[in-house]
Amino acid sequence: MPPITAVLHTRNDALRLGRCLETLYPCDEILIVDHGSVDGTVQVARGYSALVVAADKGKSAADYLRSLAPGWILCLDPRESVSESLAASLYEWKSHSDPQAPAYSVFLREETTVGWVELPAAQTRLIPASWSRWYKSLPVSDPSALALEGPLLRFDFP
Repeated sequence: MPPITAVLHTRNDALRLGRCLETLYPCDEILIVDHGSVDGTVQVARGYSALVVAADKGKSAADYLRSLAPGWILCLDPRESVSESLAASLYEWKSHSDPQAPAYSVFLREETTVGWVELPAAQTRLIPASWSRWYKSLPVSDPSALALEGPLLRFDFP
């Protein structure tokens, strides 16, 4: 089974981080890259046994992955949570992963003031640790990525 490390970049996300971390049970490790939080973000992360590192302005998103064990990286925003169906897909993927797949994408459902909206395009979020294409803290979408079943849920409100 290939290991999955969840990676999140945080900054003053204490109010929403716990909801995200609660859903990462398919992951083997959690890495939090904290960008100078002054609230309880770091304490919440450590409460979930996450490894917390301080962000360094000179580092890219890929630089933080170099210290991780080989495997796959699940990239999330602290406002996001893994749905139960996506968690099931991740467990299934760990049992039957395709070694030829370059990456995996997921669809997002976003909470808005008028209800839940499904975003039209899948986003690449499960990547090999050697991934080198980034837009800020998330991987650049790869059109050849295979889609996993189940959405990521993005909450706009704490």
